[in-house]
Amino acid sequence: MQIESLILGIYIFSLCVLFLFASHGYTMTYYYFKTYNKRMDDIDEKELVLNDYPLVTVQLPLYNERYVITRLIDSVIRFDYPKEKLEIQILDDSTDDSTDIIRKHIQKYIDSGYDISHIHRTNRAGYKAGALKVGLEKAKGEFIAIFDADFIPRKKFLKRTLPYFFRDDKISLVQTRWEHLNRDYSVITRTQAIALDGHFVIEQAVRNRAGFFINFNGTGGVWRKEAIFDAGNWEADTLTEDLDLSYRAQLKGWKVKYLMNFTSPAELPSEIISLKSQQFRWTKGAIETMKKLFMRVMKSNLPLKNKYQSFIHLCSNLAYPFILIAAILNMPIVLIKETGNYDTIFKFMSLFTLAFVSSFMFYLYSQKDVYPDWQNRIFYFPVFLAGSMGLSLNNTKAVLEGLINKKSEFVRTPKFKITGNSDSWHNKKYLTKKISFLTVLELLLCIYCFSGVVLSIIYAQIASIPFQMMFAFGFGAMAILSIRQVYLYNKNLKGKKTDA
Repeated sequence: MQIESLILGIYIFSLCVLFLFASHGYTMTYYYFKTYNKRMDDIDEKELVLNDYPLVTVQLPLYNERYVITRLIDSVIRFDYPKEKLEIQILDDSTDDSTDIIRKHIQKYIDSGYDISHIHRTNRAGYKAGALKVGLEKAKGEFIAIFDADFIPRKKFLKRTLPYFFRDDKISLVQTRWEHLNRDYSVITRTQAIALDGHFVIEQAVRNRAGFFINFNGTGGVWRKEAIFDAGNWEADTLTEDLDLSYRAQLKGWKVKYLMNFTSPAELPSEIISLKSQQFRWTKGAIETMKKLFMRVMKSNLPLKNKYQSFIHLCSNLAYPFILIAAILNMPIVLIKETGNYDTIFKFMSLFTLAFVSSFMFYLYSQKDVYPDWQNRIFYFPVFLAGSMGLSLNNTKAVLEGLINKKSEFVRTPKFKITGNSDSWHNKKYLTKKISFLTVLELLLCIYCFSGVVLSIIYAQIASIPFQMMFAFGFGAMAILSIRQVYLYNKNLKGKKTDA
């Protein structure tokens, strides 16, 4: 009985933590409708006129991006903006032929009068934050636009973002919404798009309209250079330098403007291992930033509701270990329920399903807001939910490393210029050749959770089957897709078909 009570207590505590973060969807939905009329504030182009063209520095930080960097450079060159007012910095930390590709590609633009600096570092000190800081020391522009290598910014980007700085001299950053170039490439990209739309369509937009802190997303935005320096400049002590700087700037009194109705198209990771490494970096970096800034936020003179929103924003990744705990304890819970000793508690636990409803509403409105065919897109919500469960092992490792201050390399997410169904990543460079130990654990967790499904069927505990199935599917997808990816890559290597 004592062991049963301990297991049940840990399980209920885990569900309470998950309910706390998941039910935040109700809060976001409330503010979504409360601030809905403000969503159109930024689309009157008649007001978005530049009487003068300030000098702008466009920074393009990259590391080994041979497939997409020329596409990005070309899109920046096409900006509808006077070239004499445009400085382009290519912040290149590459160790492969990307550097030579860049040098050859930009020469024609330099010869035609564009101000392009190719800053190649022979080390990755500070990773992306370090590269941005080095570029900033040399930047001529009053404003700093930043784009990662996988983006294709629109021609009107600067004319659409810069006017906000002249409306309010306390605006530090204008952030645009991400759009997805390859949303419909695969199930992997469709489910990623749902996750990102929840962030960009609901979280970022609603928090900004309601007056809460939001974050720079690392790309697709423009900074006022003065604000970067005032906030303390780029710092490399976290893997999410964007979240870190944007919070420090807002704590100093700077404002952020989020543009819901102007997008910056970008490429989603098209294969699972890159997605997992991206999620690991984002999760670990957010935990590092939480440790760094949480108490500073709590000690500030912000209103209580703003502090609560910042708590959710900075701490929500702490949910991943509790998702993993729930997955592991699901099978013992089936056996404990069968004893009949805790029937009252199990009836009470049915309230936790409201967290599922909260998450569904959150992502439902993110799809309805921007897509006419939202019914077809929200269909992937169960797949997205299962995928989030499957990522819990990967992201729990990230959380724990962040909590114990274990430093790791900034592992960038490789891009392969995947935009259409005919494009393929199978023969590209930058892919991993080995199956990780984490993938083996994911496969074991898949088998374990599927055993829990069988046990639930045997004991006719119908309510537990859907969640056990999603855990099994999620862990299985992470493992099988990772193994398949490594197999295909090694097969191409053996056949000498890899574009290396």
